[in-house]
Amino acid sequence: MPTAIAPELKRVQTDASGFRPSSERAAERRNVELPARLTWKDQRGTTRFASVMTRNVSEYGVYVECQSGVSIPLYRLVQFQLERDVRESDALPATFRQGRILSAVYRVSRGTADGTPQGLALRLMVDPGRNAVVEDTRATA
Repeated sequence: MPTAIAPELKRVQTDASGFRPSSERAAERRNVELPARLTWKDQRGTTRFASVMTRNVSEYGVYVECQSGVSIPLYRLVQFQLERDVRESDALPATFRQGRILSAVYRVSRGTADGTPQGLALRLMVDPGRNAVVEDTRATA
């Protein structure tokens, strides 16, 4: 029987300079209470809506609370949209000024009987390598 020869092991040394401890965030989180709306399709394909209130926002995520309980499973894609009259707030990252933002649900906190609302943590589906630039473009002839 032929004997198996162990392949050479290659070792790769990685540079730890890009490592961030878990206590540091990729973007600053800001406490902001603004009305917003979620839109998603349930498991049957029916479009659902919910009015929510933001609690904090960052360039890549938002935490919202919903007074009425909603059934949105983890990792469901939702459209997040701030109400039109509050989008231009200086307290917001530029990402939020564009209107609807595709997002994924990555944490669900259940509401309680004593009145604590249901909470949803959303990861915004934006390119983290690209800074959002909001420009006022005009058509030219």
